[in-house]
Amino acid sequence: LSLSLSLSLSCSLFSLQGILGLEDTVPYRTKRSLLVPPMFVPENQRAPFPRSIGKVISSDMKEDHIFRLTGKGADQDPKGVFSINKLTGEVAVSRALDREAIAFYHLQVSTTDMSGKLVEGPVDLDVYVIDQNDNRPIFRESRYSGEVLEGSPTGTTVMTMTAFDADDPNTDNAVLRYIILRQSPEKPSPNMFYIDPERGDIVTVISPSLLDRETLPTTQYELEIVAKDMAGSEVGLTGTATATITITDRNDHAPEFTHSLFQASVDEGSTGVVVNLTVDDRDDPATGAWRAIYSIINGDPNQSFEIHTNPDNNEGMLSVVKPLDYESTMFHTLLIKVENEDPLVPDVNYGPSSTATVYITVQDVNEGPVFFPDPLMVTNLENIPVGSFVAVLNATDPDYLQVQSIRFAVLRDPAGWLSVNPVRGMVNTTATLDRESPHVHNNHYSAVFMATDNGNPPATGTGTLIIKLDDENDNAPYVVPSVTRVCEDAKEVNVAVIGARDKDIHPNTDPFNIELGKQPGLEKTWKISRINNTHSQIMLLHSLKRANYNVPLVLTDSGFPPLTNNTELKVQVCTCKKNRMDCSGADALLTNMLLLALLTLSLLCDLLSEKVYLRSV
Repeated sequence: LSLSLSLSLSCSLFSLQGILGLEDTVPYRTKRSLLVPPMFVPENQRAPFPRSIGKVISSDMKEDHIFRLTGKGADQDPKGVFSINKLTGEVAVSRALDREAIAFYHLQVSTTDMSGKLVEGPVDLDVYVIDQNDNRPIFRESRYSGEVLEGSPTGTTVMTMTAFDADDPNTDNAVLRYIILRQSPEKPSPNMFYIDPERGDIVTVISPSLLDRETLPTTQYELEIVAKDMAGSEVGLTGTATATITITDRNDHAPEFTHSLFQASVDEGSTGVVVNLTVDDRDDPATGAWRAIYSIINGDPNQSFEIHTNPDNNEGMLSVVKPLDYESTMFHTLLIKVENEDPLVPDVNYGPSSTATVYITVQDVNEGPVFFPDPLMVTNLENIPVGSFVAVLNATDPDYLQVQSIRFAVLRDPAGWLSVNPVRGMVNTTATLDRESPHVHNNHYSAVFMATDNGNPPATGTGTLIIKLDDENDNAPYVVPSVTRVCEDAKEVNVAVIGARDKDIHPNTDPFNIELGKQPGLEKTWKISRINNTHSQIMLLHSLKRANYNVPLVLTDSGFPPLTNNTELKVQVCTCKKNRMDCSGADALLTNMLLLALLTLSLLCDLLSEKVYLRSV
């Protein structure tokens, strides 16, 4: 009876293996006299427990032998899941199993005597947890986003949505099917999209002409997607997620001007924005299909205008960049074209509404007179007589249609040398022109004049007169340096190298002639030797007592006629000791000598006065 029961159980197990497709993966194991078939336990069983799941048979089992079960799930963690009847070999499960936690248990069965000595085994016992459909499909996210370009062909893939099922992938419990449960909004069709039931690919099924972003009631559609296991069977479990599909724009609408003609007026001589051109574009704002690019295609030969796009409102800002002249052209007619940053789709073109005419009227403004030439350059000799003619200013009024008169005046004359006739514009001198003046730079003197018309209100223009001053020999040379020092015991030594300077310019300067004055006896103490055209060397011929000495010099330039300057070189004779020069006493000695001379002169004057008085008596 025992053998018959075992064979019956084995046949039943082999039939279950065939049903589950485990014939090749779970072989029937035998070892010696132990018959240990694989066992199968459905997950999620309910009480009561323990429940028998199979039986181990030993053909050589004796009364003093017992069965023993070991391995993870028996005597190892998780302990106590399975147990074996020591005497009968019946295997039982003690609690409900979860296939998604542990799908397979690998145990060992052996027999021992009462003392624990191994008799047979161990033999492997494999326990398989049979899956139940206890896990519903789960999407990784609750909301998915995708987008499709308007006008896309039918069958365009938008996105893919897939769910995950924790059940056994080898059973229908984890085989998923997808459907679109609901579309919102349902216009223009409740079936604008289709989802592949097996792959989860969402594609368009609406006609490209109806997938028009500008005519659809919304640019975003929401789809409620359902994933069902059991291959979509009615008894399958479900999971849901939402797909948000955005219809993106393509440049299928050309921009169009709101008016075919725009008008504006601008004052002559001014610059800046004169008119804003407006356009309509049905494409998505703030995209390249909507942003406008404006260009002037006719009517601006002098590039006096520019047009730029206002990024805030897409308007075209037409500006004057070169001041306009009313007297030259009173009206300007411009042809403006508008395009998009992105190219239009092949079946759309720019039409007549993508161009507009701008009519600009130039307003007359009283302009100030204009000097010509400006600056006016003339050449004069310095030191010409006061009242001499210098130049005639020429200014014209751009507003020639108004026939206005012009009056001249001096605006800036740094040295105060000039005057101007207010009607004729004749400039004359009011003082001597001096090339060496600090107001003259690089031989040029600049003065600014203004011309004012009699408009209402009057307008003023300015012009510059530049006088190049030719040099005249009106400055005598001077000595540099004017003071030098020498030791009191020095003789036959070079005291200094002296040079001549002249405020004039060549040829009224060097070569200079430097020589001693004509006072008698100078040549016995001093000697001058020429070095070059501008410098000479002065030598002390014998030692002098400590004092200050003024050496008379005569300097002459090479101008025509030449100018001579009788000047002096101050020589301080100082006490020199140990390479130190002490000149403090020289000034005091000279002062004392001067006081003595003055006192002597005073006494002589008193004596002479007394003598004259006695004679008169």
